[in-house]
Amino acid sequence: MAAFILHPQLEKDSIFVRDLSLSQLRLNNQKTLPWLVLVPRRADIRDLHQLDAEDRAQLMEEIAQASKALEELYAPDKINVGALGNIVAQLHLHVIARFKNDPAWPAPVWGRLTPETYAPEAIEVIKNKLGNEKFWT
Repeated sequence: MAAFILHPQLEKDSIFVRDLSLSQLRLNNQKTLPWLVLVPRRADIRDLHQLDAEDRAQLMEEIAQASKALEELYAPDKINVGALGNIVAQLHLHVIARFKNDPAWPAPVWGRLTPETYAPEAIEVIKNKLGNEKFWT
């Protein structure tokens, strides 16, 4: 069985927060919106249907946990969840806190945000907030 290797583009565009039961939890390095990325730690998986039933169920649970964390920490108007993979084929899910006053609202975020990365100290603050075990039980 092949080992899980994170796609280089995901490594470049996001910051490791923690490992969950199935997925790596990553923070998208785009400070305009609270934006998490879940990457199931399974080798050579491109689409949801390729996960076995147990992993699909676990991934849904992790999406719900990430959504609840964003909801509690940021009080967004909506949570968007997406799995496109047209550029990075490795299966990964975006969990994005959206606000009626965000720069892309109500459209999708892709291609609509000015690239703005987090300052290192902001990353640590967010990682500490997301490290709270109450979100991941």
